[in-house]
Amino acid sequence: MSERALSGTIVVADDEARQREALARALRASGHTVVTAGGGAEAVAAVRAHAVDLVLTDLRMPDLSGLEVVRQAKEIQPEVAVVVLTAFGSVGDAVAAMKAGAEDYLTKPVDLDELDVVVARILERSALVRENRILRRRLDEAHAGFRLLGRAAALQEVLARASRAAETDAVVLIRGESGTGKELLARSIHALGRRAEGPFVAVNCAALPETLLESELFGHEKGAFTGADTRRAGRVERARGGTLFLDEIGDIAPLVQIKLLRFLQDREFSRLGSDETLRADVRVIAATHRDLEEMIASGSFREDLYYRLNVISLRLPPLRERREDIPELAEHFLGLFARRYDRPRSRLSHEAMDALLKHPFPGNVRELENILEQAVVLARGDVITRADLPATLRSAPSSSAPAGAAASAAPAAPAAPAAALSPEGIHGNLGELLEEIEKRVVLDTLRRYEGNQSSAARHLGLTESGLRYKLKKWQDGA
Repeated sequence: MSERALSGTIVVADDEARQREALARALRASGHTVVTAGGGAEAVAAVRAHAVDLVLTDLRMPDLSGLEVVRQAKEIQPEVAVVVLTAFGSVGDAVAAMKAGAEDYLTKPVDLDELDVVVARILERSALVRENRILRRRLDEAHAGFRLLGRAAALQEVLARASRAAETDAVVLIRGESGTGKELLARSIHALGRRAEGPFVAVNCAALPETLLESELFGHEKGAFTGADTRRAGRVERARGGTLFLDEIGDIAPLVQIKLLRFLQDREFSRLGSDETLRADVRVIAATHRDLEEMIASGSFREDLYYRLNVISLRLPPLRERREDIPELAEHFLGLFARRYDRPRSRLSHEAMDALLKHPFPGNVRELENILEQAVVLARGDVITRADLPATLRSAPSSSAPAGAAASAAPAAPAAPAAALSPEGIHGNLGELLEEIEKRVVLDTLRRYEGNQSSAARHLGLTESGLRYKLKKWQDGA
């Protein structure tokens, strides 16, 4: 049997000692912890006494049938998986057991390679379900809805559409530059939908060559190609009951596009090396940073596949289009990395925040995250200054200097008084004049809303944290 990355605790129940011990030896050789039971009652007792991932039970045992083992095991541990063992002529009983909650069945004598494949598939699917449950709990704890931070109108419009999409099984195509959070949005749609208890299975289509991608998606039979020593279920099969996330869909080769189109049309597919048609009930979410319309025009992407994918289209805006979210995102990452590296909670100096607000962020939120992780690790105190930022941000002019001015330029002229803010009165530093205009608008809005920062921020199109940052900067600079 081949070595498997996942191991689990497995109960093997069979009143035939030779069969029971043979299965136990094979499973232990693959790294699993095995508890043996000589009958159904003993198997149920083992499930009650241990945290069990899987039960392998014979259907016909003198004290308690395998069907009853399925029912009682599920009552004790609802998430435990059960596989029944049956003689070739008793497949009807096995089907009844599956209706009662069993995951699969194997006919006797058990083929050990097939056992290996079935156990690996079940344990991997269970791990994915657990991972998704953890992710969903984190989502619920962190946010009432989507985990993408920010209140910019461009982002909120996307999240509103995504929220409605989450209520259905419609195919979703998420578009946006690298680093904008496409997978995070896909996970959020899954976690808030009706398939949330099923697995979320992600495939990076750009990371695999054509032949490996086809096998990764649809699986293969033993001997399908050199190195295919056992039958292997693909990501499509492992996503049954959940969501299949196809990242970088614009990078798949033409042959795989054809097979994917067939799957999207009727949810049918075949493993490599097999003519058998299989079905998988999955929701599909795809993502890309590429211009698919341009690829269609050049002939590198199928138009019919595009229309199958583009049922609900969501475009995540780049960070440069929602700069007002930078203070809130920065606060989130500072807290995250302070906890991760057991550091005191850092804050950004005014100059450091100004540098972030002016930066174009070609790498989007991922780049901001990387910058702040580096800053938290390398900062010499609990205040992150401009000197703690990467060189590309340190060399950028501060917001108090004219556009294009060098960092070593002479000090700017003092800000013009309010009476001089007419076109005729502008003689001083443009940056400072704009700052003074912004300050007057913000303070007038606050007075209009009687100091209510939430209402003022909404009126100004700012986040509350962004407004507080500006007020503190002006107060400290007074």
